Amino acid sequence: MKNDDYKNDEYWKYTMNMKSYMSIADLFSVGNASFGFLSILMITSGNLILAAKFMLVAVIFDSLDGWVARKTKRHDEYGFGKNIDSLCDVISFGVAPGIFLYSATLTFSIPYINILVSLLIVICGILRLSRFNIITSSSTSSKEFVGLPIPATAMIISSFYLSGMFQVDISLVIMTVVSCLMISSISYPKFSNIKVMAVGGILLIATLLPQSISAVIDYIPGKALFVASMLYLLIIPFIRLYSKKSKSGPHVR
Repeated sequence: MKNDDYKNDEYWKYTMNMKSYMSIADLFSVGNASFGFLSILMITSGNLILAAKFMLVAVIFDSLDGWVARKTKRHDEYGFGKNIDSLCDVISFGVAPGIFLYSATLTFSIPYINILVSLLIVICGILRLSRFNIITSSSTSSKEFVGLPIPATAMIISSFYLSGMFQVDISLVIMTVVSCLMISSISYPKFSNIKVMAVGGILLIATLLPQSISAVIDYIPGKALFVASMLYLLIIPFIRLYSKKSKSGPHVR
């Protein structure tokens, strides 16, 4: 009996030790959350440009954590990696974009609309990540996302703001659509092609250039990233709809 108690004590000591859960990949998830939090701090201090750039850095960290997990052949026995990733994503791609949109649209003529859309981002982000965790727990890895992936919220609102084309009313409409597509059942492809990922990474990094340099080149990196994000956002639903209609075909008797 004492021997069994000893084994149980050893087991609980092991499972309560943070080292039993953490891996190198999780450090990138923490980096993601850290820059999401820093973005929120910049928003509260009125520095929206730096806040937008910090959200994009969070996107980079988020894309790296999965890559590192695969390269290190991480065995996530307890699902810790999946959960910490989702919790960090809520901060960087749910709360930060929501607060950012609210602060960037304070001049909107209709009261409280910006609050509602900002809240919608947070709620839909939480719902999307909750569903994602259930899907990944009950099925094998897929080459597609169910619903728009949540990092798109940060990429779209940040690149729009840094593009030099930002407009309050348009941003509210776009982020409403983004929120709804996050909780939709539309399948969005995962990018595993190295060339596509490299181009996306270059655009992200180029958008982080100092504003003095970006202004000289007419904010081209920000514009390019915004256009690419919007194409991903909008074209996929139309492709899925067209594909469904093509498969159903004409009903001929």
